[in-house]
Amino acid sequence: MNYNIRGPSNFASSSSDDYEAQLTADLETIDVEEEAIIIQHGNIQRAIAQYLTQQNNLATRGCSIPGHRVINRDRENAERRLFNDYFAENPRYNDQMFRRRFQMGRSLFLCIVNAVETCDNFFVQRRDSVGRLSLSALQKITALFRMLAYGLPADATDEYIKIGKSTTIESLKRFCRAVVEIFADDYLRSPNTTDVTRLVRIGKDRGFPRMLGSLDCMHWKWKTCPTAYAGQYAGRSGSPTIILEAIADYDMWI
Repeated sequence: MNYNIRGPSNFASSSSDDYEAQLTADLETIDVEEEAIIIQHGNIQRAIAQYLTQQNNLATRGCSIPGHRVINRDRENAERRLFNDYFAENPRYNDQMFRRRFQMGRSLFLCIVNAVETCDNFFVQRRDSVGRLSLSALQKITALFRMLAYGLPADATDEYIKIGKSTTIESLKRFCRAVVEIFADDYLRSPNTTDVTRLVRIGKDRGFPRMLGSLDCMHWKWKTCPTAYAGQYAGRSGSPTIILEAIADYDMWI
């Protein structure tokens, strides 16, 4: 019999070559997977870094509008000062000054604030992303009432109430919608028979019989107006100034 004495060596050599080839293939596969993992890890790190950069920019600017200038208004102390001035148990300014500046009594104002705050969550005070208190309902509604009462521009109350122009305008829009939604059925409608009777009685009690509405809207002809009052209003009791202020008293409508 003829035996190939080189057979076992060839078999061993072939097995060794296959093993090395498989090992090389496995190492290449590991290298590819490792490289993919490294690339993915790098992408994650870059994404995290970009996110942190954005958050830092937002914290610095205080908003999501690029380039928008934000002023540290210290709204918390502004709210505290507003409350102590007008709404504390012993406010700095009395009821008369409150009525003059808000064109209504304090109880009516607070009634409106509570109703609007319940109707629209925009007026509910919350904390922002960094834990600071946002503007309160008193601040927002006080700002817009100053606009309505005095005809002020939107940014005129910033120095005292510490509220931005855009927030004041948005507060005014939402306030008007809320007031219509809440009070339209009772107060923003045409007068019925009961209302007309009451308004005529009020006008009669104040020296203007058969008058319905405000004096400046009725073109009332005052034939007996004293000549001393011509072209001016006197500030004593019974004068047109006192009568106009009484007619403009909002509390009589509720």
